[in-house]
Formats: sequence, C-alpha cells, structure tokens
Amino acid sequence: MNYKNRNDSKVRAKKHLGQHFLKDLAIAQKIVDGLSGHGCYNKVLEIGPGMGVLTQFLLEKNGFSTFVIEIDTESVDYLNQHFPELSPRIISGDFLKFNPDEFFPEPFAIIGNFPYNISSQIFFRALQIRDRIPEIVCMLQKEVAQRIASPPGNKDYGILSVLLQAFYDIDYLVSVPPGAFDPPPKVQSGVIRLRRNATVSLDCDEKLFFRVVKTAFNQRRKTLRNALKPVGEFPEHPLLTKRAEQLSVNDFVELTRLAESLTSQA
Repeated sequence: MNYKNRNDSKVRAKKHLGQHFLKDLAIAQKIVDGLSGHGCYNKVLEIGPGMGVLTQFLLEKNGFSTFVIEIDTESVDYLNQHFPELSPRIISGDFLKFNPDEFFPEPFAIIGNFPYNISSQIFFRALQIRDRIPEIVCMLQKEVAQRIASPPGNKDYGILSVLLQAFYDIDYLVSVPPGAFDPPPKVQSGVIRLRRNATVSLDCDEKLFFRVVKTAFNQRRKTLRNALKPVGEFPEHPLLTKRAEQLSVNDFVELTRLAESLTSQA
C-alpha cells in the first residue's frame, strides 16, 4: 500500500526538526520528474522522506536505486512499515553527519523536501562532497530557492548563489504554496535543480574564495573596498568599486587571486 491511497495513522510533525510534510501529490511528482539523470548516476538519496510522499514516486522510476536518510525515528519506523522493499536502503541518521563512503562508492543524486531551518547547512555539506553529487533537486523556502538561482545584479543574489553557482548550473522549477503541506508553513516554497558544471576546481585558493565571498556579502551595502577590509588592504582594482551582488563567480575568483597576492606579500 502506498501514500496515494493510504488513510492510516500519520507521523507527527515535529517543530524542532522543521517538519512540514508535503501532501500535494502533483507537486511531489513534479519534484521527482525534475531529476534529469545528469551525470549518469545510478543511485539517488532522498533527504528527510518523512512519510514517503516523494519516495513512492522515486520507487516507481527506473534507472536508479533509491536510498533515503531520515533523522526522525518515528518516520524511519513508518517507512519500514509502509515501504518494506525500501528497508535495506533506509539510513537512520543525520545527513549533516553522514559519511557517503559507507553507501555510495560512486556518484549519487540528492533529492528532498529540505527542512527549512537547515537547508543552508545541507548545501554547504553537499559542496564539501560536490564531486560525488552530479545533481540535486530540492524544495526549500522560496526566498532561499530564488536566492540560490539568482544571477549577479539581482537583489536576491547572495553567498549561496555564488558558492553553488561556482560548481552547479541552477534552475528554478516551480513555486509551492503553504497549503500543499501538513502542517502548512508560514512561507512560500520553491523547487530548484542543481546540475554539476564542468568546473573541477577554481583557479584560486578555494578556502580563501569562500572567505572572500562570505566577507563581501556580510556588508553587502558597502563597496567591496570597504566590505573586504577584514581580508586585507587591496590595491586599486575596478572590482573594488562595486558591491558584492554585482560580481559574477569569475569576478570573485579574480578578487580571491588578488587576496592571495596580499598574503604572499605579507
């Protein structure tokens, strides 16, 4: 028996886990259909499956094997009961502490209705293992989804936009109203797809790149000459007259290389 025709007991949504269970089956199908197979993976990991509304559609798709990771033990019990064929591939644990080597020796995709309170942390963790993750399809708070997908020059463009766009091509797929969830969140939601681009590594110190980007956006209303003072005293450069939201990924790489020269001169 699957979610589509099930009327039995439900998992209690837990506020401290940021749980809002998707109940709109049409949206669930659209999220799953967002997987394009980019990167030729044969395994998909769903983060936070809850009661399996996405899971049921994933299990219907051919071409890959579905795994799920769930921190809520009540949800784990529920999934074991209602999706017995999935039981060997249910990982009880926290994605933020998850070691992919134990389950995924090869590249794998990520999908899920991300808990809004830790969505940024999930992306930072994904960036750490980005060469293992060719594709991500996820739902999160609409404001964050738009920010991630925004191009330079847009007011929504921010830290996650730059860091993720450095390694992924990003598409905004669909908006989702609060009524599609139980319980309904107080915010709109959005679905995005990230597909790994051809960038193997940046032409700069990547740790310093992350620092430059974060420092630049911490005072985004200031010109970069002033915003980047915590990094060092930069020589004259046209990019320093701009604000963080005006710079592309390549511009930030250029600034990072300039910052590297400051270190070498120190």
